[in-house]
Amino acid sequence: MSATASATPPAPAPVPHRIILVLAIAAFASACAFRICDPLLPQLSLEYGTSTGEAAGVVTIFAVAYGVFQFLFGPLGDRYGKYRTVTAAAFLCAVGSLGAALAPSLNGMLVARFLSGAAGAGIIPLAMAWIGDNVDYAQRQATLARFITGTIVGMAAGQLIGGLFADTIGWRAAFATLAAIYLAAGLLLMRLAPARAAAAQSGAPGLLAPIRSVLGYPWARAVLLTVFLEGALVFGVLAFVPTYVQQRFHLGPTASGAIGGLFAVGGIGYVLISRKLIDSLGEAGLVASGGLVLMVACALYALGPAWTWCAVGSLLSGFGYYLVHSTLQTNATQMAPSRRGTAVALFACCLFLGQSAGVALAAALVQRVDPQWLFGGTAVLLPLLGGCFSRALKRRAGSAA
Repeated sequence: MSATASATPPAPAPVPHRIILVLAIAAFASACAFRICDPLLPQLSLEYGTSTGEAAGVVTIFAVAYGVFQFLFGPLGDRYGKYRTVTAAAFLCAVGSLGAALAPSLNGMLVARFLSGAAGAGIIPLAMAWIGDNVDYAQRQATLARFITGTIVGMAAGQLIGGLFADTIGWRAAFATLAAIYLAAGLLLMRLAPARAAAAQSGAPGLLAPIRSVLGYPWARAVLLTVFLEGALVFGVLAFVPTYVQQRFHLGPTASGAIGGLFAVGGIGYVLISRKLIDSLGEAGLVASGGLVLMVACALYALGPAWTWCAVGSLLSGFGYYLVHSTLQTNATQMAPSRRGTAVALFACCLFLGQSAGVALAAALVQRVDPQWLFGGTAVLLPLLGGCFSRALKRRAGSAA
């Protein structure tokens, strides 16, 4: 890491921990919004007098808007300032979530969810990019680890929050709560804004030129390809863990969902010891180790004789995934420093597309063969991916030295 850090400009003054905390809260809400509708579909279908399949459009439209608007927010952040764009996105998400809470019809709900997804695209990637602008490379991976705690917890809490409100005071309160979190995050970001955050950080004209600029870097292409494959392999497996556990071990939906949710617990485990791991293993060691941990996790899914083995597999999946992904995130913030907002937005987009492609391919595979073949095949591919990127990091560090 020192070789890469030496090529970067001197770091500005230390970033207050409060700003990282508030950015993590905004990331929590953004990640939570992804999954909050999953347990609400039966209630939404009853509320709006439609089928569950049609109600599921509130999930799809959010995901589509989130993916497409990555291409917009990256250049906007580079042109008008990342911190200011994240703050504006938080307020827009509050409006979208409040609109969902008040939506009188399914069409109104779809509009609100589209706005929430579109605005949410500007929070996590640009927050990471802003951290890249303001935190020295040597400290960046540990800082990003603290930041992504909000994302990890949000992913795990979204379904829980939606189901909890649906079973108690009503599903509309779930969206109202989400709007309140977004609003609080936006107001705190305004209050804590550093003076330099108000200025534009780059005058990149248009939308396509910054994207072409990022893709012109060979290292950027390598990072983007790796995160696409990582998303496809890891999330292609994770999507089918609850169903696999139900079918093989005859557990109920709640228990199988909890086993899948242990992925987030494993991720938190990484965050808690990330500083020691970064110092002892370095970037290349983190990636190689993560691939091996993911291999063991997939092997436990495929070969474990009891559901408890799958629970351990989910814990190891989360831990191993963030060993690899945190390193990729850190490199994403440095792969095109002059277009950092666009670069990190492309990174998020590639991860999102990889997840979608992986789930689609895994779904086609499990229709033809036993899911154990899915887990077994992935157990072979993940350490290869980790090993390849680890070697690429070593070559890059050697050339920089």
